[in-house]
Amino acid sequence: MRLLAAAFAATVLAASAFPQSDIVSTREMDRINWMEFGETVPSKIDTVLLPTGTLEPHGVANNGADNTAPTAMAKAIAKRTNAMIAPTLPYGITGSLEGYPGAFRISEKAYRPFVKEILEGLAKNGFRNIIILNGHGGGQTAVLQSVAEEVAIERKVRTLVINWWSFASDVTLEVFGEDGGHAGWNETAFIQAIDPTLVDQKRYEKDMATAYPRPGTWSAVPFPSSIGLYKEGEGYPKFDQAKADEYFRKVTDKVAGLIIEVRRKWDKAKL
Repeated sequence: MRLLAAAFAATVLAASAFPQSDIVSTREMDRINWMEFGETVPSKIDTVLLPTGTLEPHGVANNGADNTAPTAMAKAIAKRTNAMIAPTLPYGITGSLEGYPGAFRISEKAYRPFVKEILEGLAKNGFRNIIILNGHGGGQTAVLQSVAEEVAIERKVRTLVINWWSFASDVTLEVFGEDGGHAGWNETAFIQAIDPTLVDQKRYEKDMATAYPRPGTWSAVPFPSSIGLYKEGEGYPKFDQAKADEYFRKVTDKVAGLIIEVRRKWDKAKL
């Protein structure tokens, strides 16, 4: 059953990445050639999706879950939001999980100017709407929001940063009936929907999870668990494929809807 689910997910993602009857041969910037890009951007497509993440432990999901999630999301919504997809930025500002095997951390000093030059490059290439689909929290969210604001003002473009797991917290409650967490039921389910082979269910133990402490109570570096629950007793992964698929669909629909609505309001205000 897992192999069938994986094959189905791969088929869905392939269809998303290479949609039929599209106005462009591919939505991915690193797969299109320069001639078609020039014929398409910005005359036909002036929006770009930039997935960002990092490498860090995610319970029994892959270390690159923060990259896997926004990349798959971008492929799923690119056509309906009429956007190109920039290559994923896979290294980020990993925080208290940095000490785990396979984790990777970029300092803010290096990350901030690098991200800014990426956004500036996207603006230079004709994109008017730069949408960051961010898959990693902590200090990275504040840096991305700050840099996006700077580029919007300096380059006269329009930027939107979406932290998908926070934006879709209502969907988490709707689908699962409880809160989630880092590598909790919600994030693990999202990865499971993309590719079940990236979730090693046999290695899961409930003791792998710890609820995040209330502010001002305690902190630990490295954090003692690779699964961080937002609420005590809620969000433990349960590996329900049907709910995972439903969650992926509803989250991507919600994110796509936000992009379309924000862009509509930008246009209406003549910004």
